[in-house]
Amino acid sequence: MTTIITLLALLAFTPDASEPLPSWKDTGSKKAIVAFVNKVNTTGIPEAERIAVFDNDGTLWSEQPMYFQMLFAFDRIAELAPKHPEWKTQEPFASVLKGDVKGALAGGEKALLEMVMATHAGMSTEEFEAIVSAWINTARHPDTGRPFTEMIYAPMLELLRFLRANNFKTFIVSGGGIEFMRVFAEEVYGVPREQVIGSSIKTEYVVQNGKPAIVRLPEMNFLDDKAGKPIAIHQHIGRRPLFAGGNSDGDFQMLEWTTQGKGDRFGLLILHDDAKREWAYSRKSHIGKLDRGLNEAPTRGWTIVSMKDDWNVIFPPK
Repeated sequence: MTTIITLLALLAFTPDASEPLPSWKDTGSKKAIVAFVNKVNTTGIPEAERIAVFDNDGTLWSEQPMYFQMLFAFDRIAELAPKHPEWKTQEPFASVLKGDVKGALAGGEKALLEMVMATHAGMSTEEFEAIVSAWINTARHPDTGRPFTEMIYAPMLELLRFLRANNFKTFIVSGGGIEFMRVFAEEVYGVPREQVIGSSIKTEYVVQNGKPAIVRLPEMNFLDDKAGKPIAIHQHIGRRPLFAGGNSDGDFQMLEWTTQGKGDRFGLLILHDDAKREWAYSRKSHIGKLDRGLNEAPTRGWTIVSMKDDWNVIFPPK
């Protein structure tokens, strides 16, 4: 992994007491975040209750032109293709091998699930982690050419560190695969493995040649999206968060669950409106659609963060 680059990025965007969130412009969004954290401190909310949860795709790192884990699946299909000659004519694999992304995704959820199971199952958890690690160390974003671990948002790194400096425990609650994200979350975001929550496939405990292993099975276990997010938070954390951040309608229920709790709570939505420095999309996007959230955020008291207007920079420097 791009260890040195990532660590330098973290250090470069480390807020201090005199200047919290330095990559954020001095707008209402930054002021609202700082005011909330200050209020948490002055009202003496116990540290155990200081839980902050964040979506990953589109909230902590980019998600265009498609979710990065899907690009991982495409690369895995190309790698595994010699062992599967039937894929040359079998969809959705045939389209992937031809470079026809639109065709590969035409099959909808069924096709997505088929590709994920073919590329994410059939090995031990340790083997899968090694595969993901090798990919994240070498793969590059198709548009920017940057490592995927450099497609993270500098202002959000600052926010994570700012919250932790004020005794919050930060969690990732994402529709992405839990074991996929665990590979890089601690090094990239400072979020330890045990504080990563995501979608999962079923696993099985086996003993092979006298050695125990947890094997990944080609069957969905839990989808951590939409209404699944509050359920996952309840199951894995057992506390209602004080702070929740997302970027799409897939995060709506997580923000709703968080902000409907007693006392002061904070809901944050990232609006992708900076076509020059990143991408501009919201209401009609096929990825990261933000429609209901935009409509209801004002009445619910949620803070909408404009990438264009609220952030001085998007990505850490190369």
